[in-house]
Amino acid sequence: MPRVSSTPSVPGVHVARSPGRAWFRVSRPPVSGMVRPRLVLVWLVLAAAAFGAFCVTIAFGSGDFPVPPADVVPALWGSGDFATLFAVRELRLPRAMVALLCGLAFGAAGAIFQSVTRNPLASPDMLGITQGAGAAVAAGLVLGVGGGLSTQSLGLIGALAAGLAMYLLAWNRGTTGYRIVLVGIGISWMCTSLTAYLVSRTETYQAQKILGWIVGNLNDRGWPQARPLALALLVLLPAVLLLGRLQRTLLLGDEVAGGLGTPVQRTRLALLLCGSALAAFATAAAGPVLFVALAAPQIAQRLARTPAPPVTAAALTGAAIVLVSDLISQRLLSDMVLPVGVVTGVLGAPFLLWQLARTNRAGSGG
Repeated sequence: MPRVSSTPSVPGVHVARSPGRAWFRVSRPPVSGMVRPRLVLVWLVLAAAAFGAFCVTIAFGSGDFPVPPADVVPALWGSGDFATLFAVRELRLPRAMVALLCGLAFGAAGAIFQSVTRNPLASPDMLGITQGAGAAVAAGLVLGVGGGLSTQSLGLIGALAAGLAMYLLAWNRGTTGYRIVLVGIGISWMCTSLTAYLVSRTETYQAQKILGWIVGNLNDRGWPQARPLALALLVLLPAVLLLGRLQRTLLLGDEVAGGLGTPVQRTRLALLLCGSALAAFATAAAGPVLFVALAAPQIAQRLARTPAPPVTAAALTGAAIVLVSDLISQRLLSDMVLPVGVVTGVLGAPFLLWQLARTNRAGSGG
């Protein structure tokens, strides 16, 4: 049993402690909650890592004008010579901001899907959401579907449609994580096949444009892509955090969660909609950057030692992964800038194989 103690200097405040956790209750206003000191420390470390990667990416991004890392933060606030300000704020900041926001969105989306399905291999790029975006972009460019919409708009529509189709096809007087994963895999392969067919029947220029988008690419990305994604994060992340208590009860199983008063199906639908929307906006901004939504939640969960991937820690982990991968993509080759999805794919494929082997050893990999 946790040891309960009251704080003498603050009347009406009660604290209960156990290894790794602390509960608090305040009488006026009536507020209570639980704090995991290790998780708070992980948040701080990951936030520092993401900010450091953000500054280093701006300092050493593509171009012939290196910026000392110590000058990046002052330049962000408008302090420095003209050349430094131009390189930081005009050339590199917009791309780095898109990378940061995409990483946050993909990491949070992956944590939601893995928690809802209770499957460590569930992520938007495994369940057909990013493939739906790619199929929509291919259909728009090859067949003219969408009436001349931009690739970002087509990608957003395709990802949201794939997420909705996944939920509806998995519905059978309710949904389960097992059915969601199976249906999502089916949708993924259908969309992949459709995209491959459309690419095979189009002209070389259009095919290159489609392939350049569906691999995940931050080249030529800037404020037009960053602003809608930032607004989506401002709306969706607080909604996910408000659903956090109900999300944790789903980990106990549908019957137990229902017995505790959780509206299981409505909660699962709300979480899946939020996760699909996060993945859709991130995909619309930068294309389907592979493996970030798969790896970030698992890394965050192991660092925090929580029963399920923590959403905020997974988002920060995703931001750090995309920023570091983007820096590698810009500096790896001297004569060209690689798509960031190529780097995350190379780094993420071994992680996927390790995760599959680990899941099989645990007896839950089929």
